[in-house]
This record gives sequence, C-alpha cells and structure tokens, in this order.
Amino acid sequence: MTRLPVAALISLYCLLPAFVLADELADRILPLREQARLEDEMLRERLDEVVPELMRREGIDSWVVISREYNEDPVLRTMLPATWLNARRRTVLMFIDHGDERGVERMAVARYAVADLFPGVWDPEQQPDQWARIAELLIEADPQSIAVNFSDTYGLADGLTYTDGRELQMALPDNLRSRIISAERLAVGWLETRTATEMEHYKDVMAIAHAIIKEGFSAEVIEPGVTSIDDLEWWYRQRVNDLGLDAWFHTSLEVERSDDSVARIEADSLDPEIFYRGDHVHIDFGISYLGLQTDTQQNAYILREGETELPAYLQTALAEGNRLQDILTGNFQVGRSGNEILAMSLNQARDEGLNPIIYTHPIGLHGHAAGTTIGMWDKQDGVPGTGDYPMHANTAYSIELNALVDVPQWSSEPLPMKLEEDGFFDGSGFDYIQPRQTEYHVIDPN
Repeated sequence: MTRLPVAALISLYCLLPAFVLADELADRILPLREQARLEDEMLRERLDEVVPELMRREGIDSWVVISREYNEDPVLRTMLPATWLNARRRTVLMFIDHGDERGVERMAVARYAVADLFPGVWDPEQQPDQWARIAELLIEADPQSIAVNFSDTYGLADGLTYTDGRELQMALPDNLRSRIISAERLAVGWLETRTATEMEHYKDVMAIAHAIIKEGFSAEVIEPGVTSIDDLEWWYRQRVNDLGLDAWFHTSLEVERSDDSVARIEADSLDPEIFYRGDHVHIDFGISYLGLQTDTQQNAYILREGETELPAYLQTALAEGNRLQDILTGNFQVGRSGNEILAMSLNQARDEGLNPIIYTHPIGLHGHAAGTTIGMWDKQDGVPGTGDYPMHANTAYSIELNALVDVPQWSSEPLPMKLEEDGFFDGSGFDYIQPRQTEYHVIDPN
C-alpha cells in the first residue's frame, strides 16, 4: 500500500472543502493585539485579587520572585504582561502585605518597571547594588516571613536558582535571613486558582480546541488506506499553527482495532500505521490560547463498508468511560487530597463493575499544572507529594482516565476507553468547560 507523504498531505490541505477551512473558526481567534489586551486584563485582575487572598490564606506577608533573562521562574513568567516575552536582566517582583488598610503592595526591584503592573522601585544611579536595594525594602517592611520559590515537590514552584537564592541570603541581615521560607503553597495557589473572567474566556479556548479535533476527524482529512497516523498528527500540528495558535505538546494518535481487523491487516500484509475502515481512533490534543491551555482526549470511528452508524457496543463502551468521569468528579471536595479522591473513586468504580485507571491533573496556565494530582497511570495507589495537596475551590482539572471495557464483539482483550476533558470546580460542584464527549466522532468515507 502506498503511503501518502506528509508533504503531500500538507499540500492537499489547501484543497480541503470549505467547512474544514471555514472562516468561522479562524474568525473566533482574536488578533494578537486584542489577545494581549485580554491577557493583561486577566493578569491585572489576578494580581489585584488572587495574590492578596492567597498571601493571607497562607499567612505570608512578603513574597519575592526573582528571575534572570532566559532563565525565568515559571511563576514569574505567568506574571509578565503580554508584551514581555521574557524577564529583562534580573527582574525581581516583590509583594508586601501592609495589612487591611494599605493592602498588598507590589513592585519591581529592577532596572525597568514591569509595564504598569509592577512600579519600579530601584534606581541604579542612586543605589548601584540591586541586592542592597532589595534588602533595604525588606528591612523597611520588616515582614515576619519572606517567601521565595523553592520546593521539593513542585517543579513549577521551584524557580529560584541557586545563585539568586545565595545572593539574596547574603544581602539580608541575620534577623531577616532567618525568616526566609518556601513559597510553595502560595505559588501553587497562584497557579491553580482560576478567576471568573478567565473561565469565561476558557469557554472560547476549549470550543476552538474541540472544533479543531472535529475538523481532523472527518472523511475530508482521513482517507482510509492512504492517510497514516503520522500524517494526521502533523495535520493537527499544522492546523494549529495556521490558525495562529500554539500547541503545548505534539498531538498523539492511537488506533485500536478489532480482532478481525488485526487479522485482515496481517493476512494482507498491510501497513498497521495507516488508517483503515473499522478503526477506533484516539487523539490526545492540546492548544495554548490567551495564556490558557487545553488537554483533550476523544475518540472516533471509521465506518466499515456497508455501515451507516456506529456499532452500538462501542457507544456502550463510551458510556462506561463517561460513568467513570462522573464517579471521579462526584468525589471532588474542598480539603480532600488527590490521593483521597483517587482511592474513593477507584473503589466506587470497581464496586460498580468498572475497570478504572485514573490519572487526572490540574490545568490552566500550564498544561500539566500545579495543584493536587489525582493518580498517575502508573501510580494507582496514590502520588506522594503532589497527591497529598488538598483540593481548593476555583480550580480547573483535566479529567484524564481510562476505563478498560470488555467488548467481546470487538476483541478478546478489553477496549481502552481513554478520555480527557477539562472542567472547573467552584468548591461545590464540577462542570466541564465545554460539553464532554458522549458520542463518537463518526467518520464516513462513503
């Protein structure tokens, strides 16, 4: 069987029917200038509201975030305005809680103010030593704690470099040096907390991701016997790029086949990396837009000759996956750890006769974001550290899991029903950002 080269597939991209290249999808994506405006609005809201709330929740009255250009702390990157693609020289962001009357002051102890979000408080002409200026500000504020980003558990909260940590310690007097603490819980709280404004825009981000998946899962893109798995993975990557978006990971596709299909492909010496009629196709796909990430796994089926609809047993298998999702999200509760939620959900699912694997993670400013981890595919007894962290309200999760479903009409081996959909927990209930998959994408090559 002749494989269509990737280059040829991409060249055909421009010839696809209008609905694949529909202007409606491209029109939903804002120009960069408008994207920047929205991102900065959301950032300002987060700095104004989220930081003070979290500092008081964690009992921290000063937070110092330090980065050098091209070696940015992951937290600092999420605090830079849209026109700042990197830190400049050494950028030091400082938050000081002055109490209820003055609130939390934020400042940039740096050569440059950070837009109008962090006023500059260091004049190198007056004080050439940046570290001395940092020390002056902290001595004046006399905080009880000086939180900096180091963590044994979360890489995203461990952005302070050895050099910057050493220089900070050397600059501070003994009484302040002893007050340095880990900002781990504050940093994780900053990263995991979603605002109402973010969640409104998240709906658009998620809708765009779902629309791109639907485009690719079509007979206009997949030609059975010709299109390869690699071709389709690169089609998605190219589509994301052409829309002016970013992918935070390379699209991954898998094919599940019935016993009959496997036997036929082997008997006819066909290439197993090519799509064929009767294939069950699984995608893992994520985009970045407006500073927010998506992570989605959905499933498609390519109709066989003579078929006009999806086999009922596959729809039943999807329903089992949906049930596992409901069991998991039904156990979300403020204060419960990811490990507790994992154990409860696995036990409940098994009691209902399901065969579950759960590996759910926070999502938001990062794809695999900071927050409580609810299992990993190879850690079904719990995840030390990140799985011990408690769940909080106003957090988002990628509900990632696998229900192994016995489908004797399909195969002697269980069918992996892998699903992943993003949603929001407000503290009392969980809702998907866009409707989850409850029906297959059906590809009709006829």
